[in-house]
Amino acid sequence: MGQLSLRQLRLSHFRSHRFSNMETDCRPVVLHGPNGAGKTNVLEAISLLSPGRGLRRAGPEEMARRQEAVGWKVSASLAGLNGLQEIETGSQDNATRSVQIDGKPASQLALARVARVLWLVPVMDRLWLEGAGDRRQFLDRIVMSFIPEHGEASLSYEKAMRERNRLLKDQVNDRAWFDALEGQMAMSGAAIALNRTKTLARLDRAQDGAQTAFPVAELAITYPEDMPADWSEDALRTALGNSRARDLAAGRTLVGPHRADLNAIYAAKNVAARLCSTGEQKALLVSLILANARALIEDFTAPPILLLDEVAAHLDGDRRSALYDEVCAVRAQAWMTGTGPELFEPLGDRAQWFTVRDGADGSEVVRGESNA
Repeated sequence: MGQLSLRQLRLSHFRSHRFSNMETDCRPVVLHGPNGAGKTNVLEAISLLSPGRGLRRAGPEEMARRQEAVGWKVSASLAGLNGLQEIETGSQDNATRSVQIDGKPASQLALARVARVLWLVPVMDRLWLEGAGDRRQFLDRIVMSFIPEHGEASLSYEKAMRERNRLLKDQVNDRAWFDALEGQMAMSGAAIALNRTKTLARLDRAQDGAQTAFPVAELAITYPEDMPADWSEDALRTALGNSRARDLAAGRTLVGPHRADLNAIYAAKNVAARLCSTGEQKALLVSLILANARALIEDFTAPPILLLDEVAAHLDGDRRSALYDEVCAVRAQAWMTGTGPELFEPLGDRAQWFTVRDGADGSEVVRGESNA
């Protein structure tokens, strides 16, 4: 089995970090320190080595260290199936985020073919209780880990839908214009729906018979009752055309994969995730992240990089130990944060330990040792 891991991470004027440099190996990484010291900022920086706006979904201007306001940069040496690669991303003067791979300009979508990064952050603890948009985003990040082209299909669909929504809002009833936009939405939307369906089937297989201490989640993609049953390109184009009058009245597009929701059931209890306890909901999320990692190992021979922010919250001691054992078993470089080292004692020397603290000039990251 191959490995995917960061060997060096450098933050320059990023959030609370004026400059931080971490050298690591392929083992899991423990970052502990008081609240507000800058632990999550390290994880956010790593999340930017994948497409999108990162785990906080912040704009480039929000990531710059305010004291200097000179822009920011995240650089990493990534050991993967293609050998050691250098990745750099950043923004100057609050401009659009730029990306370089091995010194050459690249698109954000190109990052999906270099680094597969999954994350679990505290705001996601309420995933099963919040709106469908958050669950779609969660699902689509998993989809992209298997099918990088899913990001391109999503961007194409969203761009066409924004144009269509503008026509609807302005009450512009131009048939030729609608036909063109709906053709683009139908082509991209059919790919999105198919990618999601394939990914759920892949997660089901990864959970089936897995040796894990975490609960199996039965997953399903659902839509409002007025959605078409067939998500082929032709069927979606027809559905969009038939919905124009209704959409003009609403001022927005009411048909398409952007209306999807992700439902989960705690299989052993046959209880919907939204009705489970807080601890059970967290365990289901952990289970899906681990299933995603196992499937990626089987499909691509290397586990993803995992970002597990405050992962010990809502997990009892036995489940924490089980999580650490499973992370080590799949040989994933998991970056985990917590307020105290005692939360990670079961890891011992299987992990790399760092203390994150407030310094005289911003956050400081100091290498430490296991207390086990």
